[in-house]
Amino acid sequence: MSRIGTKPVPVPGNVKVAVDAGSNTIKVEGPKGKLEFMHHADVSVNYAESDNQVVCSIPEDRRDSGRDKALWGTTRARIACMVQGVVDGYEKKLQVIGVGWNAQAQGKTLRLNVGYCHPVDLQAPEGVEFKVDGEFVSITGPDKEQVGQFAAVVRSKRPPEPYKGKGIRYVDEYVIRKVGKSMG
Repeated sequence: MSRIGTKPVPVPGNVKVAVDAGSNTIKVEGPKGKLEFMHHADVSVNYAESDNQVVCSIPEDRRDSGRDKALWGTTRARIACMVQGVVDGYEKKLQVIGVGWNAQAQGKTLRLNVGYCHPVDLQAPEGVEFKVDGEFVSITGPDKEQVGQFAAVVRSKRPPEPYKGKGIRYVDEYVIRKVGKSMG
């Protein structure tokens, strides 16, 4: 039995939840934004307004199926991330390391000068914002998936290399350094 799927998702008072059973869609709206998720048809999602919680379930006869239990737990986890995202938001911090390398904010475009003969311009997706503070880039937004994906795209433009440690890395990332050639 799914342990995550059985737990109800608590909804704070400043968050509005709308469940549309016909289209299998759940909409969550809060102070940080609006999110929408289309869940699988095998999972039923109900919002109890009196208890202020969202409950996910699957039929009793399908609880032995590994696929259905995975869908159940995943749906519940996605809804919990949506609620947390519209209340608190998510943030990823990146660090640009290299001599003369930098990042610049130009409206909704992030310009990276990371050792190529040309600057790399990245357009932030809708709902995702970024802030550049020296060598640090902070990416924020209500959707955990979009924030993580944009951070991964920025990092992929120049991943950290193991010899000198240059590149774009997450702030909490540890890069294992290698020893270079010895001259002896």
